[in-house]
Amino acid sequence: MTAERHMPSQDDVLGYFDTLSNWGRWGDDDERGTLNHITDDVRLAAARAVRHGRSVSCAWEVAAPADMERSTTTCPRAADMPGAEHMPPHFHGDRSWGFSSERLGITFHGNTLTHVDSPCHLFWDGKMYNGRSHSLVDAETGSAWAAVTAAANGIITRGVLLDVAGARDVPWLEPGQGVFPDDLEEAERRQGVRVLPGDAVLLRTGHGRFRHEAGAASGFAQTGWHASCLPWLQERQVALIGADSPQDVQPSGYEAVLMPVHAVGLVAMGLWLLDNCDLEACATTAAELCQWDFQLAVAPVRFAGTSGSLVNPIATF
Repeated sequence: MTAERHMPSQDDVLGYFDTLSNWGRWGDDDERGTLNHITDDVRLAAARAVRHGRSVSCAWEVAAPADMERSTTTCPRAADMPGAEHMPPHFHGDRSWGFSSERLGITFHGNTLTHVDSPCHLFWDGKMYNGRSHSLVDAETGSAWAAVTAAANGIITRGVLLDVAGARDVPWLEPGQGVFPDDLEEAERRQGVRVLPGDAVLLRTGHGRFRHEAGAASGFAQTGWHASCLPWLQERQVALIGADSPQDVQPSGYEAVLMPVHAVGLVAMGLWLLDNCDLEACATTAAELCQWDFQLAVAPVRFAGTSGSLVNPIATF
């Protein structure tokens, strides 16, 4: 099967910036990119995908990784609160009520935390999605273009889980093994499902199972989407992709573009990305119910000007 695959050349992949471009497709002022594929009818169809009423999370628990600044304060009772003398009088009489409060500083981009990438996350030749200059991103105020707030109303659509590890009959794909369009179509065939316009496609490589059993992997090599999937995603009019890895197979095989799924997807296509999902519970539920489509709900935090957000994607079957 591998010998029959069309392996695009580096020039082909670089050409994707033009051939797969959605610049101007939804107007020169569009910041939503492929989320425009999610129409009212698509959301209604997603609601009809709920046939059992069972919901599962597709995110990893955030357990204070090394790159998080975390502090917790507690106050056992109202009378012990700092500055309690300035509180309304009724607080002084309430000697049972206490609280805890946290301050978190999180770097969510990377290979560990489940997060969404908005189109302003990457530049190519100094440009962002829809031809805007990278200069619209400021170190103090963030991005004035295609930030995560472009999805402020949430991403509610039909999700489709494609279990490529299952289709290959392996527990997980090894680091450096890519997923190709024929893998996607074999998973569709096995599962009796087809990706439709406006869908979110969640790719299971088995890397989540590996993380559960062996811990997060270190090193550069990783499994994920091969660049050859990009025309397939464009043809199917996919609104959002996710994976149980950081998306791009590494090494990508292309010296001129380290992460083509990120670069072409975000900059040229305006394709929103869900990185580092935990899809094991979703896959187990889908297999149990014999249902590989579901309503997917993703609600980014409305961080002004940011290139993404921590998220907890919820699949409801």
